[in-house]
Amino acid sequence: MVKNKEIMYKGQRIAVWAAVLCTLLAGTPALADETNKPALQIADNTFFDPTKKQAEEAYRFGVEYRLEIGYAQHEQRTHELTYPQLFLHGIRVGATFQFLLPLHFSMQTGLLYTMTYGQNEQHWRSMTAQAVQTEVVQHKVLEHNLTIPVRVYYTVPLWKKLNLFFYTGPQLHIGLAEQDNIETQLSEGTAEWLAAQGIPTESYDRMQEDRFRTNIQWGLGGGLEWDRYRLLSGYDFGLNNLARKVEGLPNRYMSEWGWFISVSFRL
Repeated sequence: MVKNKEIMYKGQRIAVWAAVLCTLLAGTPALADETNKPALQIADNTFFDPTKKQAEEAYRFGVEYRLEIGYAQHEQRTHELTYPQLFLHGIRVGATFQFLLPLHFSMQTGLLYTMTYGQNEQHWRSMTAQAVQTEVVQHKVLEHNLTIPVRVYYTVPLWKKLNLFFYTGPQLHIGLAEQDNIETQLSEGTAEWLAAQGIPTESYDRMQEDRFRTNIQWGLGGGLEWDRYRLLSGYDFGLNNLARKVEGLPNRYMSEWGWFISVSFRL
């Protein structure tokens, strides 16, 4: 009986070890396969997440400071005989600052100085010559202005650092001086007749004599932006009458419109 029990225990131990050995032999290839497999790729859901793109494109709150220089052309529109209608050409230079807002909007203001020059001639029939003869009054106008813009900008991202932008809004055009240097070729009789009509024949500063300094304008424009640089252009429409009313000429009218193209640099 003892021998039979020993044989039975030995058989059980052999069966247990055989089972363990089979398990180890069966698991070895699986472990080998697992170690040879590449690491699992985890999908990046943010790549297709539209909110991530919107967050990248959204403008942050802040202020941008810019220096600007360019060319300006002003047009004085009038049908009055006291003012010749003329174009003034010159430079525009100044500094602006822009408040960044969400959804690609921003607001801009600043201070710009403009100096322009233009000339025109008025031709008059002589009041003394027996035959028809033309006499001349030549105007050479030098104008100095300060401009305070209040613009609303909208920016459209195009590619990398390249943006397209548009703007609109009013601006206050403040006249500093407008010297009208007048040269004449007039006979005595024609000069007296022009003076009786209130038409100047001697040089004077229009800002001090017969026009308002404040010119309220409304502007439209746009341009391209690359990194820190902007190329912009716009047109400003004059909204108010700049001619002062004088005795004998109650319906005088003159407005000043403007166009410009300039380059600005963000500091």
